[in-house]
Formats: sequence, structure tokens, C-alpha cells
Amino acid sequence: MQLILLQKVVNLGNLGDKVNVKPGYGRNYLVPQGKAVPATEANLAQFEAKRAEYEAKAKAIHEEAEGRRAKLEGASVTLHANASTEGKLYGSIGPRDIAEALTKATGVNVEKSEVVMGEGAIRHIGEFEVIVHLHADVETPVKVIVEAEAA
Repeated sequence: MQLILLQKVVNLGNLGDKVNVKPGYGRNYLVPQGKAVPATEANLAQFEAKRAEYEAKAKAIHEEAEGRRAKLEGASVTLHANASTEGKLYGSIGPRDIAEALTKATGVNVEKSEVVMGEGAIRHIGEFEVIVHLHADVETPVKVIVEAEAA
């Protein structure tokens, strides 16, 4: 399936690129999310007519993500969880918990989908580094400290 990208997509291409993707990926994710349109002659002509508008929009989104990164850079958030005496949590801390804590601590709105936890949910007490992926080109590490709740 050939598509025209309307914004930069990680590991796929930049704004305006014609890409070949599997039909399911294009039909179920890229097109409904507004990240791409089918590569027909009409869509290609329409894209070229509005190219400056799409580039301005992409630049504004990138600058907004850079501003959010500046506010989040070096941020640290402390979460309290119910834990055993050995330091193992009775549950886990996931992206939603971290996103809510970052939003509350920094005042920057962070979505749970932007929190990337490479090793999965946190299940132990300690300090962890989590990546906040704000844009295809913009990400920043954030320190998460997990402490046991006082009984």
C-alpha cells in the first residue's frame, strides 16, 4: 500500500515521503491517525498544494515538543507504593502512574503513551530512568524514584 506521509513517522519517513507499508498498518493506524493519506494522483496534487501549510504545522508541533522537553529536562518524580520488606512492590508502577506524577509535579501535560518503559513496569523500590518520547525527534530521560509507603 502506497501512502504519502503528512508528518514524520519514526522508522518510516519524513513529511511528504511516499512510502510502501503493509495494508493493515496503513489502513488501521496511519490513515485514521491523520499521519498519512493514500498516494493517489488527487491526494498527491492536494498535498503539493498544501505542502507549506503541512510544513508549518509540523514545525509548530516540533517547537511545542521542544518547549515541553525543556521543562521536563532533568525532572525527577517520587512515587510511593505498597512494598514488602525485601523491596518488592505489591503491584507495579506503569506509564499511567508516571505520566500522572510528571504532570502534577512539572505542570507539563504528559500522556501515558509518551512514557517509554523499555524494561516494562517497575516492580521494585529504587531509582529508575524512563524515557519520555514527546515527538518523533524529541525525547528526554526522567528519573523516577520509587519508595515504600510508610505503614
